[in-house]
Amino acid sequence: MKIFCQNAEVEKDMQDLVNLFYEEEDCSFSVEHKSAKEGQTLISTILIGSGPDEKKYIKNFILPADVDALLEKSLTKRHFKNHLYEVLSETSKKALPWGSLTGVRPTKFARDMVERGEIKPHLISEVLVRDYHVSSEKARLVVQILKNQKCIIKNDKLVDLFINIPVCPSRCNYCSFISSELSRVQDKLETYLECVLKELDAAKKMIAENSYIVRTIYIGGGTPTVLSAEQLQRLLSQINYPVGEFTVECGRADTITREKLEVLKKNGVTRISINPQTFCETTLKRIGRKTTNKQVLDAYMLAMEYDFVVNMDIIAGLTGERLGIFKRTINTLLELYPQNITVHTLSIKNAAQICGEEVKFKDEIPKMVDFAEKTLVENGYKPYYMYRQKHQMGGLENVGYYRDENVCIFNIDSMEDTSSVIAIGAGAISKRVFNVENRIERQPNCKFIEDYISRIDEMIEKKVKFFS
Repeated sequence: MKIFCQNAEVEKDMQDLVNLFYEEEDCSFSVEHKSAKEGQTLISTILIGSGPDEKKYIKNFILPADVDALLEKSLTKRHFKNHLYEVLSETSKKALPWGSLTGVRPTKFARDMVERGEIKPHLISEVLVRDYHVSSEKARLVVQILKNQKCIIKNDKLVDLFINIPVCPSRCNYCSFISSELSRVQDKLETYLECVLKELDAAKKMIAENSYIVRTIYIGGGTPTVLSAEQLQRLLSQINYPVGEFTVECGRADTITREKLEVLKKNGVTRISINPQTFCETTLKRIGRKTTNKQVLDAYMLAMEYDFVVNMDIIAGLTGERLGIFKRTINTLLELYPQNITVHTLSIKNAAQICGEEVKFKDEIPKMVDFAEKTLVENGYKPYYMYRQKHQMGGLENVGYYRDENVCIFNIDSMEDTSSVIAIGAGAISKRVFNVENRIERQPNCKFIEDYISRIDEMIEKKVKFFS
């Protein structure tokens, strides 16, 4: 279903909201939104249908008297989206778990309202439910996560260093990342690493010249451990910042060896990810993930020998999985008891090999997410960061859990936009946070490995200028 919106600045957000209500339906009718302003009054008019069947919904909103232009824009968007949500909820007889919130960071949205003085911290849950139609369960989750984010430091000289290795052994059918299969880029991998090291060297000089302080290091992908032990050594040996948190995503268990883990440990890595996604091997084959449960368990036990903090990712809603299979995955994770567990909800974007129609048990996905939260909390885990994606099943979310104070600072910094990120490699997006000005700017690198290699000098020049 398409929305025709008179206000171009909010059209995209309102279309996103329509898509959440009618993601699976080929609707023959459209929604038209008209807006007006009379003095301090915003007038939202929504028309559904046409001709004699047309229905009109009108709602007014009074703007505060001394509102500045930036806040007025924000309040206008909120009002129009809330009105649209109320109309669509009534006409479709559906409620969404996150109400009228379409952004990817509900916790940042709540924190920003508190910091602007719009609401008091103890009213976050009430306001989300009352004013934004968020379910009481999700509102409570926001409050819990904000309480657990005790590591936030706003200092424009603090930066996180991110390096991207966008290569995997094979491609999972749900994946929408710009990541290449190893077999397709094997002949370019060495050249790519050389370009990453060149960009890293330039970034190190820039960090020193501008007196930045590196807070955390994160090497992600893709699967960085597709690199050989020798290649990992060459990369990691060039990163010598004394950080307390240094993460490398190992991701796929079939890329993990004792030799590689020894290289990680020797070079100061403190945290790794080993991501089973599910412990059902039938599902693993179905989604194109060429690992076995034994490989995952062996890799995990090997990592324990080196005393890494370990994160394990799982996904609710994988093709063919029902609630019972998902419960077994959660229970297996609890037996392993990693320090971090991240529960993703399946998101199917255009770049994925599957489409939404192939997910047969969509109605069970909210039950999976609820079971994960309830069970993990009962077993000593706490939620500490969250983000949402477009086309996520059920309009749900991804949540990271921790135990024994082992939060990932990089994840919090990234999702809450509280720290700048110097990002290196193909597809990496640098971010500069200006806390005093409450402003964020981003600088992307080329998305694809081939382009990144051919334009490396350009990428370096742009980055140096961006952070100077």
